[in-house]
Amino acid sequence: MGDSITYKDAGVDIDEGERMVDLIKPLARKTFRPEVRTDLGGFGALFALGSGEIQTPYAGQRHRWRWVPKLIIAREANRHDTVGIDLVAMCVNDIAVLGAEPLFFLDYFATGSLKAEEGEQVVVGIAKGCELAGCSLIGGETAELPGMMNAGEYELAGFSVGAVDRDRLVDGRDIQTGRRDYRLGCLGRAQQRVFAGT
Repeated sequence: MGDSITYKDAGVDIDEGERMVDLIKPLARKTFRPEVRTDLGGFGALFALGSGEIQTPYAGQRHRWRWVPKLIIAREANRHDTVGIDLVAMCVNDIAVLGAEPLFFLDYFATGSLKAEEGEQVVVGIAKGCELAGCSLIGGETAELPGMMNAGEYELAGFSVGAVDRDRLVDGRDIQTGRRDYRLGCLGRAQQRVFAGT
C-alpha cells in the first residue's frame, strides 16, 4: 500500500486541536449550570432537563450561522473575543422571545488552519455570552479544513436550547397588537433580561 499518510500530512494538526481544547476547558466550565452532567472533551454532552424549576417544560432551540462580514472585521482588526458574544446573543434572543430560559449552547468553529490561541479568543467571547445569558457552554465542534478554507479564515455557528414552563409560554395568543409589534416588544424585554443578568 505504500507509505501511510498522517493527519498532519493532510494539513490537520491534531496536537494543536488538543491544545486548544485544553485552553478552552476552563472557559466552558465557568458557564456550567448545575444541570450539566459531563465535562468537555468527549464526543457528547449530557444536560439534566428535568432537574430544574420548570415543571412542565417545553423545549425551544435556535441555530445560527455567524455572518461573514462580522468575521472579516474581526480578522482585519485582529479582535476575536467579541464575535462569540454576538453569536450567543442571536441564538438566545430567539429563545427568550418565547419566554424560555436559555439552558445550554454548542458552538461550531471551522478554520483553514488551526491556531489554538486564536480559537481560544473566539471561545472567550462565546463563554462570556453564555455567562451573560445564564446558559452552559457544554460542547461544540472544532474543524480544521485545509483546502476548503484559507489559512487565517474561520467560520462560526451556534446552537442553543432553552425551556419554558407550559404556563409561562409566550406565544402571542393574548397579545392584542400585530405580530411585528409583539415580537419587537418581546425581543427588547428579552435582551434587557438576558444581558442584564436577571
